[in-house]
Amino acid sequence: METVSEYTLADLKREVSNEKGQQEHSDRMQLIIFKLGNEEYGLSIEQIKEVVLTPRIAHMPQTPDYIKGVANIRGNIIAIMDLEKRFGMTRSEEDPNNKQRNYSLVVENDKYKVGILVKEVPNTLSVRVNDIDTASNFVQFSSINNDCFTGVVKSGERMIILVDLIKLIASENFKEHLTK
Repeated sequence: METVSEYTLADLKREVSNEKGQQEHSDRMQLIIFKLGNEEYGLSIEQIKEVVLTPRIAHMPQTPDYIKGVANIRGNIIAIMDLEKRFGMTRSEEDPNNKQRNYSLVVENDKYKVGILVKEVPNTLSVRVNDIDTASNFVQFSSINNDCFTGVVKSGERMIILVDLIKLIASENFKEHLTK
Protein backbone atom coordinates (compact mmCIF):
# COMPACT_ATOMS: atom_id res chain seq x y z
CA MET A 1 0.00 0.00 0.00
CA GLU A 2 1.44 3.36 -1.06
CA THR A 3 1.38 6.20 1.41
CA VAL A 4 0.64 9.68 0.16
CA SER A 5 2.57 12.44 1.87
CA GLU A 6 0.97 15.80 2.27
CA TYR A 7 2.55 18.92 0.89
CA THR A 8 1.91 21.46 3.59
CA LEU A 9 2.06 25.24 3.59
CA ALA A 10 5.19 24.98 5.75
CA ASP A 11 6.81 22.78 3.07
CA LEU A 12 5.95 25.34 0.40
CA LYS A 13 7.35 28.22 2.47
CA ARG A 14 10.54 26.27 3.12
CA GLU A 15 10.94 25.49 -0.60
CA VAL A 16 10.38 29.14 -1.60
CA SER A 17 12.82 30.27 1.09
CA ASN A 18 15.46 27.83 -0.19
CA GLU A 19 14.96 29.04 -3.78
CA LYS A 20 15.23 32.69 -2.69
CA GLY A 21 18.38 31.91 -0.72
CA GLN A 22 19.94 30.13 -3.71
CA GLN A 23 18.88 32.94 -6.06
CA GLU A 24 20.24 35.64 -3.72
CA HIS A 25 23.49 33.72 -3.33
CA SER A 26 23.86 33.29 -7.09
CA ASP A 27 23.05 36.97 -7.68
CA ARG A 28 26.05 38.08 -5.63
CA MET A 29 29.43 39.07 -6.96
CA GLN A 30 32.78 39.01 -5.15
CA LEU A 31 34.89 42.09 -5.80
CA ILE A 32 38.50 42.94 -5.11
CA ILE A 33 38.60 46.57 -3.90
CA PHE A 34 41.72 48.72 -4.24
CA LYS A 35 42.56 52.43 -4.16
CA LEU A 36 43.88 54.54 -6.98
CA GLY A 37 44.53 58.12 -5.96
CA ASN A 38 41.76 58.86 -3.48
CA GLU A 39 39.12 56.71 -5.19
CA GLU A 40 38.15 53.09 -4.71
CA TYR A 41 38.03 50.73 -7.65
CA GLY A 42 36.81 47.18 -7.85
CA LEU A 43 37.04 44.25 -10.17
CA SER A 44 35.60 40.79 -10.25
CA ILE A 45 37.56 38.33 -8.15
CA GLU A 46 37.59 35.95 -11.13
CA GLN A 47 40.02 38.28 -12.94
CA ILE A 48 42.64 38.09 -10.18
CA LYS A 49 45.06 35.20 -10.02
CA GLU A 50 46.96 36.44 -6.96
CA VAL A 51 48.14 39.44 -4.96
CA VAL A 52 51.91 39.66 -4.43
CA LEU A 53 54.53 42.09 -3.17
CA THR A 54 55.88 43.70 -6.31
CA PRO A 55 59.44 42.56 -6.93
CA ARG A 56 62.07 44.72 -8.62
CA ILE A 57 60.76 46.11 -11.90
CA ALA A 58 63.01 46.18 -14.97
CA HIS A 59 62.07 49.23 -17.02
CA MET A 60 61.47 48.57 -20.70
CA PRO A 61 62.26 51.12 -23.40
CA GLN A 62 59.64 52.35 -25.86
CA THR A 63 56.61 51.27 -23.85
CA PRO A 64 53.75 53.54 -22.78
CA ASP A 65 54.55 55.55 -19.63
CA TYR A 66 51.94 53.63 -17.62
CA ILE A 67 53.75 50.35 -18.30
CA LYS A 68 56.31 50.48 -15.50
CA GLY A 69 58.30 47.56 -16.92
CA VAL A 70 58.45 43.84 -16.32
CA ALA A 71 58.91 41.81 -13.16
CA ASN A 72 59.60 38.20 -12.30
CA ILE A 73 56.59 36.92 -10.35
CA ARG A 74 56.85 33.27 -9.39
CA GLY A 75 59.03 32.50 -12.40
CA ASN A 76 56.82 34.35 -14.89
CA ILE A 77 57.99 37.57 -16.51
CA ILE A 78 54.96 39.86 -16.64
CA ALA A 79 54.30 43.50 -17.46
CA ILE A 80 53.55 45.81 -14.54
CA MET A 81 50.98 48.51 -15.21
CA ASP A 82 50.30 51.69 -13.23
CA LEU A 83 46.57 52.43 -13.51
CA GLU A 84 46.92 55.78 -11.72
CA LYS A 85 49.15 56.94 -14.54
CA ARG A 86 46.95 55.29 -17.20
CA PHE A 87 43.82 56.99 -15.88
CA GLY A 88 45.65 60.33 -15.62
CA MET A 89 45.03 60.53 -11.89
CA THR A 90 46.80 62.59 -9.27
CA ARG A 91 49.29 60.30 -7.58
CA SER A 92 48.31 58.99 -4.18
CA GLU A 93 50.50 60.35 -1.42
CA GLU A 94 53.86 58.71 -1.12
CA ASP A 95 55.24 57.57 2.21
CA PRO A 96 57.82 60.21 3.26
CA ASN A 97 60.05 57.50 4.71
CA ASN A 98 59.73 55.49 1.48
CA LYS A 99 58.60 52.46 3.48
CA GLN A 100 55.35 52.11 1.57
CA ARG A 101 54.93 48.68 0.05
CA ASN A 102 53.68 48.19 -3.48
CA TYR A 103 51.58 45.18 -4.31
CA SER A 104 50.62 43.78 -7.67
CA LEU A 105 47.25 42.34 -8.55
CA VAL A 106 48.11 39.65 -11.08
CA VAL A 107 45.38 39.67 -13.72
CA GLU A 108 45.33 36.74 -16.10
CA ASN A 109 43.28 35.25 -18.90
CA ASP A 110 44.18 33.03 -21.85
CA LYS A 111 45.85 35.91 -23.75
CA TYR A 112 47.29 38.25 -21.10
CA LYS A 113 49.05 38.19 -17.78
CA VAL A 114 49.59 41.64 -16.22
CA GLY A 115 50.48 43.00 -12.80
CA ILE A 116 48.51 46.05 -11.66
CA LEU A 117 50.31 48.25 -9.11
CA VAL A 118 48.39 49.04 -5.90
CA LYS A 119 49.72 50.75 -2.77
CA GLU A 120 48.07 48.54 -0.16
CA VAL A 121 46.69 45.05 0.17
CA PRO A 122 43.26 45.10 -1.44
CA ASN A 123 40.18 43.85 0.36
CA THR A 124 37.14 41.95 -0.81
CA LEU A 125 33.51 42.91 -0.90
CA SER A 126 30.47 40.83 -1.75
CA VAL A 127 27.74 42.82 -3.51
CA ARG A 128 24.40 41.99 -5.04
CA VAL A 129 24.45 42.25 -8.81
CA ASN A 130 21.28 44.38 -8.58
CA ASP A 131 23.24 46.95 -6.50
CA ILE A 132 25.59 47.70 -9.39
CA ASP A 133 24.61 50.85 -11.28
CA THR A 134 25.51 50.05 -14.87
CA ALA A 135 24.48 53.40 -16.34
CA SER A 136 26.71 53.79 -19.37
CA ASN A 137 26.74 57.59 -19.44
CA PHE A 138 28.98 58.05 -16.39
CA VAL A 139 32.13 57.69 -18.50
CA GLN A 140 30.96 59.33 -21.69
CA PHE A 141 33.75 61.91 -21.54
CA SER A 142 36.48 59.37 -20.85
CA SER A 143 39.17 58.60 -23.40
CA ILE A 144 39.01 54.97 -22.26
CA ASN A 145 36.65 52.50 -23.91
CA ASN A 146 33.29 52.56 -22.04
CA ASP A 147 33.23 48.74 -21.90
CA CYS A 148 36.18 48.88 -19.50
CA PHE A 149 34.04 50.51 -16.79
CA THR A 150 31.25 48.14 -15.86
CA GLY A 151 29.44 50.21 -13.25
CA VAL A 152 29.47 51.83 -9.85
CA VAL A 153 28.64 50.23 -6.50
CA LYS A 154 27.40 52.31 -3.59
CA SER A 155 28.19 50.59 -0.32
CA GLY A 156 27.24 52.82 2.60
CA GLU A 157 29.16 56.05 2.03
CA ARG A 158 31.59 54.35 -0.36
CA MET A 159 31.43 54.72 -4.14
CA ILE A 160 33.35 51.96 -5.92
CA ILE A 161 34.04 52.17 -9.65
CA LEU A 162 34.03 48.75 -11.30
CA VAL A 163 36.67 48.08 -13.93
CA ASP A 164 37.00 45.15 -16.31
CA LEU A 165 40.77 44.94 -16.60
CA ILE A 166 40.68 42.23 -19.26
CA LYS A 167 38.62 44.51 -21.53
CA LEU A 168 40.91 47.44 -20.70
CA ILE A 169 43.98 45.46 -21.69
CA ALA A 170 42.32 44.17 -24.86
CA SER A 171 41.09 47.64 -25.87
CA GLU A 172 44.58 49.09 -25.52
CA ASN A 173 46.02 46.44 -27.85
CA PHE A 174 48.76 45.61 -25.35
CA LYS A 175 49.71 42.39 -27.07
CA GLU A 176 52.99 43.81 -28.36
CA HIS A 177 53.86 45.18 -24.88
CA LEU A 178 52.82 42.31 -22.64
CA THR A 179 54.44 38.97 -22.03
CA LYS A 180 52.37 35.87 -21.42
